[in-house]
Amino acid sequence: MKDKSTKKVPNVSIDGTLPHQIDAPDFKQSNRQMQLPFVNEFGVVIGDSFYDSSQSPLNQWSTETDPSVMAGDRWVHPTNDIGWNTTENREILEGIPPKAAPFMHPTKDVSHKND
Repeated sequence: MKDKSTKKVPNVSIDGTLPHQIDAPDFKQSNRQMQLPFVNEFGVVIGDSFYDSSQSPLNQWSTETDPSVMAGDRWVHPTNDIGWNTTENREILEGIPPKAAPFMHPTKDVSHKND
């Protein structure tokens, strides 16, 4: 079995942008730098824009699977996450301060069809 930490991950950014995503942010004008994809403890590449992996617990789900294994920062890439495509997060990259508190709803996906 191949060591998960040495798994080769592709760089999906081009010149500080993610051209394969509609409305992707431009990190060239930001004080943040694009970060390479990483391999989490499950051997799943995070941040490669494919969002699917045979090693993912989602692809091996059973009644014994604890849903908490899919929670936390180990599943979110700091610069290649669909959340950066929202207007509010793009404004953060451009140095525009948030106008109000972020809207979060416990049962509604407020970003539905915004990507």
